[in-house]
Amino acid sequence: MILDDPKTLLKIDEVFVFVASDADGEGVPGFMTPGGWMPLVCADKARVDSLREIAQRIARESGNRITLVRFSVREELEVIG
Repeated sequence: MILDDPKTLLKIDEVFVFVASDADGEGVPGFMTPGGWMPLVCADKARVDSLREIAQRIARESGNRITLVRFSVREELEVIG
């Protein structure tokens, strides 16, 4: 399923991830949407701002620390299609 036509989107040069951590390690939290689970991963600061409240709620309800991480090295591994 493609949500947006890739031709209309900007190039992704960085990815932001809300990372949950506890005594067992780290993971990417998510939340349920009408279309299924959505991980707290985004490619622009506007989406970071829109997901921040959800990350705060998950941290509060789970008792786990959530850290916002930015990955900024792009390495294309494979082109499909």
